[in-house]
Amino acid sequence: MRPSMSRAVALLALLAALALTATAVASVVQKDNLRIALDGKLTPKKLPRKGVAPVAVSVGWDISTADESAPPKLKSLKVEINRHGRLDYTGLPTCPYPKIQPASTKRALSNCRRSLVGRGSFTAEIALKGQEGESYETGGTLLLFKGEVKKEAVLYGQIYSPRPFATSFVIVFKLTEKRKGTYGTILSATLPKTLRGWGNLTAIEMKLKRLYSYKGARHSFLSAGCPAPKGFKLASFKLARASFAFNGGTKLSSTVNGDCRARG
Repeated sequence: MRPSMSRAVALLALLAALALTATAVASVVQKDNLRIALDGKLTPKKLPRKGVAPVAVSVGWDISTADESAPPKLKSLKVEINRHGRLDYTGLPTCPYPKIQPASTKRALSNCRRSLVGRGSFTAEIALKGQEGESYETGGTLLLFKGEVKKEAVLYGQIYSPRPFATSFVIVFKLTEKRKGTYGTILSATLPKTLRGWGNLTAIEMKLKRLYSYKGARHSFLSAGCPAPKGFKLASFKLARASFAFNGGTKLSSTVNGDCRARG
């Protein structure tokens, strides 16, 4: 049977935790019966008024329904991060796809640790063969590696679940950078058919952060400044926007706000 009660408790726990976190603001949107809770966090909170400093960006979401029925299957997603954040992967090693798929979390880290730029967790609902009509909740680890497809940089989102049997998939996120508009860094992906056939991805928490050295210089995968107006220390802004497309054509997006304190 569907673990609707456990998912409801998990969602309430997520919202309660975010309410106690000054740097994170939860956003809940609903379209008909479909509901999405989105959260985001930028750390550290104190950033230079001019220039940038290394940061970590956390983004997470939970997909559910108002009547606790099974949500439609997620088909594709897009995560957009505020343009005041800068992406830098100069000199970062590229992880070969076969090194992480198929692979356990331990094996993927052993093969591509030098390409790691983030990590997190995921939740999915699966139906075992011969038990259609009943779904089971499972979850596991999400690892994010710098990869390459057709000589273009991408992020490999490798997910691994040991239950009910060891399974791994890779979500390929296309990286796009924009110079104009609210959002400057865009991660977009279509979930592989094998993943959609296995189950329905209903929740993800990911944290992007990586400090490394290249040719004697320090680099950060993500850096940001605090665009507070002159004379003000605090700046509020749209931290991230997440957009989702589901089987059947339903689309839904949500935005989470953030704030920072300028130094200097």
